[in-house]
Amino acid sequence: MRVFTHNDFLSAYISEPAAAPGRIESVLAAIRDEVSLEEASPAGQDDILAVHSKSHVQCVTRMGLYNIAALAAGAAIQTALAGIEEPSFGLVRPPGHHASADRAWGFCYFNNMAVALEHLKAAGHIRTAHVLDFDMHYGDGTVNILGGKGYVSIHNPDSADRKEYLIDVAARLESVDVDMIAVSAGFDNHEEDWGMTLKTEDYREMGRMVHSACKRLNIGCFALLEGGYNHSVLGKNVLAFLKGMQGL
Repeated sequence: MRVFTHNDFLSAYISEPAAAPGRIESVLAAIRDEVSLEEASPAGQDDILAVHSKSHVQCVTRMGLYNIAALAAGAAIQTALAGIEEPSFGLVRPPGHHASADRAWGFCYFNNMAVALEHLKAAGHIRTAHVLDFDMHYGDGTVNILGGKGYVSIHNPDSADRKEYLIDVAARLESVDVDMIAVSAGFDNHEEDWGMTLKTEDYREMGRMVHSACKRLNIGCFALLEGGYNHSVLGKNVLAFLKGMQGL
């Protein structure tokens, strides 16, 4: 499995939970021997401006975060392109699913998922896509950018009961008919993280659900890291999900 990341994601680029030292390291320690790590490259301005307003890009630049945010968006594009052929994962910082066309909040600056899917669509690789966002928090930025475009369906499951949560995810994935499945993979809903709901095995099960849907439709899939703030469990949760995506 191909995983796109960069040493710059190890830096504490700003003082916030999403950039806390040790986050990326905890994931790398868990997955390094199981995946093929590839170096990310930054997104070009054309890809970023296809999703965000010029004023928003200027705002992120003034914050001193353009380079790291563009690198995360570029990794997302690389991950999505690789996902056409095999399940792929973007181990990126900063996350993206709260970033709207002209607003940055929730630790997100550029919407990595939106940049990636718009790139695939513009290049003719896909006509339709489904986004599963299992982060604890609603992916409002992704909905803001992609929700009205007509080619993307977006699912933000929300249940405090883990069994009902998994049933909801399974039902939606079993019903989709698209060219690509993309996952905003936030792990902060784990029982030992902020959400206190899901078990590690549930992430593996959701990965398996994605794998089954892709096999049924003969399509590709990719996932991008969003939330997840307990470093002691983040790595094992990511590894469980990646194994599920591969049908293992």
